Amino acid sequence: MTLTTTAMDSGQIVTVTSPRIDAAIAIQFKEAMREHTVDGSGRVILDLSGVEFIDSSGLGAIVAAMKQLGAGRRLDLAGLTPTVDKVFRLTRMDSVFKLFPSLDEAMAADAG
Repeated sequence: MTLTTTAMDSGQIVTVTSPRIDAAIAIQFKEAMREHTVDGSGRVILDLSGVEFIDSSGLGAIVAAMKQLGAGRRLDLAGLTPTVDKVFRLTRMDSVFKLFPSLDEAMAADAG
């Protein structure tokens, strides 16, 4: 599980480079997210544009990553592929997270 991080004025962008977030890597994902976001502040945009599959363990890991951020910080999701977007909407996780079609739109929402 590899994540990359890019700083922005009001927080950071974390990009998932794995095509899957499932039971096999959910714990690694959660730990990697903690490592990448522990010292940051503000908003975190999780770029999921490279993720083609997510299961319930992956959803749980993303929720856990959001909770790890603590008060005053938020986790937004960007670039969901149609399959991943469908999972978030079917499980009603779209009411927990702000979902953006692309990273550019997520960043524009931050600027506006």
